[in-house]
Amino acid sequence: MLKKLAHILLAAGCMASAMAQDYPQRPLRIIVPYAPGGTTDIVARVISEPLGKILGQPVVVDNKAGAGGAVGTAELARSAPDGYTLGIGTVSTLVIIPAVTPRPTYTQADFAPITNIAATPNIIAVTASFPAKNGTDFIAELKAHPGKYSFASSGLASINHMMGESFQALSGTSLIHVPYRGSASAITDVIAGQVPILVDQLPSSKAFIDDGKLRLMGVIAPRRVPAYPDVPTFEELGLKGFTDQAWYGLIAPEKVPASVLARLENAMRQVLARPDVRGRLEKAGATPVGNTAAEYRTQLSAELAAMKKLVATRNISLKE
Repeated sequence: MLKKLAHILLAAGCMASAMAQDYPQRPLRIIVPYAPGGTTDIVARVISEPLGKILGQPVVVDNKAGAGGAVGTAELARSAPDGYTLGIGTVSTLVIIPAVTPRPTYTQADFAPITNIAATPNIIAVTASFPAKNGTDFIAELKAHPGKYSFASSGLASINHMMGESFQALSGTSLIHVPYRGSASAITDVIAGQVPILVDQLPSSKAFIDDGKLRLMGVIAPRRVPAYPDVPTFEELGLKGFTDQAWYGLIAPEKVPASVLARLENAMRQVLARPDVRGRLEKAGATPVGNTAAEYRTQLSAELAAMKKLVATRNISLKE
């Protein structure tokens, strides 16, 4: 009996090894759960061509926007676990939606993490006429006038909304949230002075900061941004632990064979080691990460726990 079991296990191991060697035999698809042109889409397109070259098959980017990223992410969860359909996961889709939605259509357990590709700093900026000229004065102004100022985000329960809530909790300030349908319209109204404060990601705001239409108050990141060496992080301004960045990871449906996941993880390690890929990501305002699948899984779990705590503390909810 034991000898038969050993033969079965050996055969299974050989089949898994053969699958990894044979994979892939046809084109792959990466689902981007947002419309073309955004940072998530850019990251997917930066990695798709070099990943295809390493794997020996084309990698096609497929945009499936809707419901703040939930539509495309749910489609990935339902896809065959064969390694031919992958997706880009974000803070919004893998952390915020599961934490906020009363009955989400998917959970983190529905996915196999491969690697966190890149991260971008979150920022808080103000309209040019705002009375505070720096981060220290900004926090002091908000504390002196609780409830006076509002902040614009890219939408209810978006990462920008959550960063605004986290900022208030850590700084002891009180702001009014004004959700928009995307960062573009939020930026437009902050520049016009309709809303005084913007919470956003650096890539979409950078051009307006550079031309003086927005004033950067601080960076939500572990370290200062090289493009703005004189602008402190919010942790430097006294908000301990307020370093959360937006990120973009490669994920697959759960139950993809371990050998295939290992092949993808190794291929992505090679992709992110390429200077041209790193340069393109950095030009888009993103910092390459490239952690292991195990590290990415740990990151996802920790961020979900922290987000659930924030949602409960700030009493944030979505109507179904």
